[in-house]
Amino acid sequence: MAIKIKFGTDGWRAIIAEDFTVENVARVSEATAVWVKQNFATPSIVVGHDCRFAGELFTETAIKVFLAHGIKVFAAKGFVSTPMISLAAERLSCSLGVIITASHNPPSYNGFKLKAHYGGPLSPGKVQEIEDIIAEKSTTDLNVTFSEASNDFKWVDLETMYVDHVRANFDIDAIEKAGFNLVYDAMYGSGQNVLKRVLPNITFLHCEHNPSFMGQAPEPIAKNLGELEALLKSNGTFDGALVTDGDADRIGLYNGKGLFIDSHHIILLLIHYLVHYKGQTGKVVTAFSATPKVEKMCKHYGLAHETVKIGFKYIAEMMVEQDVLLGGEESGGIAIKGHIPERDGIWMGLVIWEFMAKSGKTLDQLIDEVYAIVGGFQFERNDLHLSEELKNSTVAKCKNGEFENFGEYQVQRVETIDGWKYFFDDNRWMMIRASGTEPVLRTYAEAPTLDEVRMILAATEKAILA
Repeated sequence: MAIKIKFGTDGWRAIIAEDFTVENVARVSEATAVWVKQNFATPSIVVGHDCRFAGELFTETAIKVFLAHGIKVFAAKGFVSTPMISLAAERLSCSLGVIITASHNPPSYNGFKLKAHYGGPLSPGKVQEIEDIIAEKSTTDLNVTFSEASNDFKWVDLETMYVDHVRANFDIDAIEKAGFNLVYDAMYGSGQNVLKRVLPNITFLHCEHNPSFMGQAPEPIAKNLGELEALLKSNGTFDGALVTDGDADRIGLYNGKGLFIDSHHIILLLIHYLVHYKGQTGKVVTAFSATPKVEKMCKHYGLAHETVKIGFKYIAEMMVEQDVLLGGEESGGIAIKGHIPERDGIWMGLVIWEFMAKSGKTLDQLIDEVYAIVGGFQFERNDLHLSEELKNSTVAKCKNGEFENFGEYQVQRVETIDGWKYFFDDNRWMMIRASGTEPVLRTYAEAPTLDEVRMILAATEKAILA
């Protein structure tokens, strides 16, 4: 019996050669083709893959299915990032964008992401429509040849399209002339060539094609970035570093001292720059796990703010429908007005570097400006790998309101938009959220100091395991 293919918060992902096979990619592609034909009079799809193993094979499978169904296909030359596919979907006026990627997942995974014609994640409802028509078995004949001799197929250089878009929207000269000594770590991901073309004189790390990612999940969080941190701390002359994940839609950031700057701080820095320095306005939309400091900054600048469920697709929907200045989530996915409604790690990093260049200030000095508005804070996330039974019993306790305290920290109020956010006072909170796909509980905490954040997380773990 064929496996049930389900799309998660951002696409379908599975282990290569186990469930992520040519046959299953053909099944998903066939459902995608049927849906596109049902919804567009002259359907077209732009398709590409990132740096993962067998990306070309799976992309070729999708192309053959789309062509067999009479859909015009634009195919990316070489590996591409997710933002490149999203930009191309909008620029080429395609019905849909498809990228073969498992984003930040371990090297053994691959995946299938769907991008809408407006250049962002396809809305949850439409993704569900595609999922609902995935057949038990593909009936498409894959013995299809394709070349540009056909009017239905065309190779496109999406990397150059994206680089030109970057150059048209940033003051690259200002960044180059500011004299900052910067590093970019691509984590062997598909963003690796862009900054070589845009800012060739900075320092590059892990900007080679390596589908194994050296055995490391390409997620830009501190525990995965020891080599970069060591470089920054041992060198002593760098002013900061940008990191992107496997498909370059998530951002990681470091200051010159080798300290990791989390996404909450990045979101606040971006709002501060766009409003205070550039005079922009609009609504701010953040996922449930983001810091409440965002709401405080929005009040300071008179901006509307809304919290949504976790998953960038919920943010993208609002960016398409409303005047949104910034949409962001704790996991490093951030989008801003003036670009596509899509997470883009390189784009956000360049905004921060341009902010530094235009202001003539270091990243730490700019963070101090943010703290002057919202107050200082630290944040950390801890993923607890538990038995499915313990995960489910903890969720039940959360639902039943059984957690009144975590060690010495007394719960004052709880928010439950997507998980359980326990507030201890105005400056301290902790959140519990269960993974929908694995026996993991994610715990998040914020407090004035990192030591206290870790105390809260330790108290939370102790309460869960009790």
